[in-house]
Amino acid sequence: MSYSVVNVQPPLEFLAPDFNIWVWRFCRTGMPLWIRANTPIAEVQTQNIERLVELYSQFQQGKVRFLMAFRHLCVDDPYSISQLLWRQIPQMAHQKGIALADPVHAHFMYDRGIPVWAGSYVAWLFPKLGGTSIVRGKLDRQGLKSARHLMANGRFPLAAAPEGSTNGHNQRVSPLEPGVAQLGFWCAEDLQKAGRTEEVFIVPLGLQYSYLEENWGAIADLLSQMETDCGLSGPINSPENFEGLYPRLVNLGKHLLGLMENFYRQFYHQPLVTDESAELSTRLQQLLNTALQIAEDYFAVQAKGSLTDRCRRLEQAGWDCIYREDIKDVEALSAVERGLADRVAEEASLRMWHMRLVESFVAVSGRYVQENPTYDRFAETSLILWKTLVCLKGNEPIRRPNLGKQRVNLAVAEPLSVSQCWPDYKANRRQAVTDLTQTLQIVLEAMITP
Repeated sequence: MSYSVVNVQPPLEFLAPDFNIWVWRFCRTGMPLWIRANTPIAEVQTQNIERLVELYSQFQQGKVRFLMAFRHLCVDDPYSISQLLWRQIPQMAHQKGIALADPVHAHFMYDRGIPVWAGSYVAWLFPKLGGTSIVRGKLDRQGLKSARHLMANGRFPLAAAPEGSTNGHNQRVSPLEPGVAQLGFWCAEDLQKAGRTEEVFIVPLGLQYSYLEENWGAIADLLSQMETDCGLSGPINSPENFEGLYPRLVNLGKHLLGLMENFYRQFYHQPLVTDESAELSTRLQQLLNTALQIAEDYFAVQAKGSLTDRCRRLEQAGWDCIYREDIKDVEALSAVERGLADRVAEEASLRMWHMRLVESFVAVSGRYVQENPTYDRFAETSLILWKTLVCLKGNEPIRRPNLGKQRVNLAVAEPLSVSQCWPDYKANRRQAVTDLTQTLQIVLEAMITP
């Protein structure tokens, strides 16, 4: 997401959950229309949702607490999950003769940065729907405290994405962050201290999108647009199928890599060598590492951990320069002080651009389409390239290109009992969190269908 700042801002405030039943009812009523008008989603299919029906029944009876850990593929995921919770679970409960109290809903955790780029209305709406904000790149004590409280005492179950952000890949799960497992153990600990007997679960929730039809013509048009943006001349009348379009996709990727390598070599004086014989994956990783180094050098941030870890630290370093916690009142600054603070904020925003570029490619391997040459994978990769070009052109994406209507499959896995892992947590907390996170990773990966 491209988002630039030219003026210093006051600190980002924590957005506390403030559920409003009337806002929820309005959203529940209008969501099907919103989905039809603003997303490619045409169908929502479910598997094993009776597991959630039973858990919601037990939750409302005070027997269990649980967290839904869902795959996060794209920005449309919350809309799909809303239909699962607001419509399909109540319908299934009615069919089974299980009485569920209204509303069937979930508290949810969301990145505090979303209202920054999505708009102020989101900062109002998400709390009214029971959401609690979290800052990804630092130890957000207030955000964690709120999530921990909701997990143990909230009116509804909690929902969170253990991948931390979208990865754009239906058939690849990004490495999970440990926060979901930790919240589960904190809940078990809080219940034990309070003398409560509810069992604690983490429920893996798989999401997978598939196109109803293979619209190779739409992909051909998108490739043509991107080739024009890159100054390339696409072939005339190339076949509109995988065999005809895949070479164009590869050529576009190589050309874009060459442009970016030259960009960092010429203007940031980086020792990048364009090796046409090297694999795309190797060149891509070198480019991403270089882009992060540019930002890390500016912010004096140590390069350690995965690309995702490095992006998180850079995001927070940039926000520290823009949303200034050391300035109590921005309006009280003198003209010169304000000018200097604005310069720091603008510079930080520009340096964060390199990190945003890397974020788009964190899950890209360079072999994703080749490993399984399907329309779905081709479309996913094309959309990632399109989003990157929008960022490079300095534009804000308004709406993704329409590559066809999609079916969403929502699958509920066997719940993971955190309570049964409690003895392991008492013996070795860090290892127990690691083990539960790894188990969740394995389950989510096993839910992917070819």
